Amino acid sequence: MSLIEETARLFGEESALATLYGFAPDEVKNDAELLAAVLAGLVPDAEARRRVRDLVGEAFGEDERAIAFAMEDLAATAERDLSTDAAHVLLFAPGYQGLLSYRASRALLLSGRETAAAAVKALLGRQLSVDIAPEAQIGRRVWLDHGLGVVIGRTAIIEDDVSIWHGVTLGSNFVSMGNRRHPLIGKGAVLGGHSIILGGIDIGANAVVAAGAIVTKSVPAGKTVYGPKATVRDRKHGSFSGFS
Repeated sequence: MSLIEETARLFGEESALATLYGFAPDEVKNDAELLAAVLAGLVPDAEARRRVRDLVGEAFGEDERAIAFAMEDLAATAERDLSTDAAHVLLFAPGYQGLLSYRASRALLLSGRETAAAAVKALLGRQLSVDIAPEAQIGRRVWLDHGLGVVIGRTAIIEDDVSIWHGVTLGSNFVSMGNRRHPLIGKGAVLGGHSIILGGIDIGANAVVAAGAIVTKSVPAGKTVYGPKATVRDRKHGSFSGFS
């Protein structure tokens, strides 16, 4: 059964879905249009919903790579969740929807529509409580479990098969402000809930960052890092430059 057919089955089981999402499955012709319609359905205002659907639909229609990645994310999420199928993930999983909103804003950015990318990112981010910069580079088969509170900065790089729980921050440290001031997350790494990873450091392939960990130094491949650590020291020159 195709994704459109699976979605139509759910809409048939619950008639309220067409009103809640602002579309019916028989209105969409392909997966790109379906993904755009679901994202647009998160927007409360009807006119804004229509414009988001048009913008995202156009971007996805011109970017086969974005659609391929989005469908792989969908399959990976359904597989790792173990309790749902692709249509349920698409309609009801805020983590997947947060990642999908990034795929949409990224497609708009790469098409040269920087302002539209920023607008879609901001609008959908408010609905989903995620903040993922379209400039970030995110690989294939990524899973955002829950997604709420995830922040991913502009120069972050996330490789394939990474799993990210809620509340994770991939941020800068306001000290290392070079070309890459956000982390690189290696293939297959796992980032536990509310972990904070700062600066242009590398989290190695298949490494685990435990829930609540604060990481400011690179982590070797296959290792686990855990625990917050706060120490008192003099403020360095240039630290949080511009902030009093």
